Amino acid sequence: MRILTTGDLDPMGSNIEQFYEKLKNEEEPDLILFAGDMYQWRQFRRYQQIGEFIDKLGWKCPIVAIPGNREFDEDLALVKKNAGDRIKFLDDDSVVLDIDGKKVGIVGSRGVLDHPTMWQLGNVMGIQDMYKDRLDDLAKQLVNLECDIKILLTHYSPTFKTLEGENKMIFSGLGSQRLEQVLVKTGVTFAIHGHAHYGIPLAFVEKVPVYNVAYPVNNGLVIIDTEKLPKTEVFRV
Repeated sequence: MRILTTGDLDPMGSNIEQFYEKLKNEEEPDLILFAGDMYQWRQFRRYQQIGEFIDKLGWKCPIVAIPGNREFDEDLALVKKNAGDRIKFLDDDSVVLDIDGKKVGIVGSRGVLDHPTMWQLGNVMGIQDMYKDRLDDLAKQLVNLECDIKILLTHYSPTFKTLEGENKMIFSGLGSQRLEQVLVKTGVTFAIHGHAHYGIPLAFVEKVPVYNVAYPVNNGLVIIDTEKLPKTEVFRV
């Protein structure tokens, strides 16, 4: 099964032509996953436009997305409405898809930070408790997900291991080490995240591959072949 995934188009601003060019050069995948921050500033029709472009390519594969920090909570209802039924948004919930005779389970969320950002601490009441509750909820959802392939899709990183290259002082504001044992104990097949523009594209939490699919890190799209998942140690590009 081929999964096409990316996130963090926000550095491109209003012009995402290079993203569209990359899509045109790909064969249709079996599944598309977007890891958040697909626009820079309140571009409510961005997902709708991407969905329409994919339809023009003749692709029929399912598309699943999660919000990043650019997709503000107060905007999500409008973003989802504009995207319509073509893109399935997950926001602390899950979906199981039947693809090529296999059940693909995806738990999707903006994710968890071990330490909220200064802005969050000043503007979001109870943010630390919210992250603790979200951590527990994601673990429960992953445990209860009945599927052949189990994917955790978040914007924030579920490990510090893919943050190498970022400033170590802000690791706790980019992701969560607390999710590492959740990945291992709940039988996650692999995890996907964005957000870390200066991190590395792949790391392992024990045997679980974790992909940082942020567009700036990979200079393009990421293709994951579920029949050929990596089994090596952390690599750099």
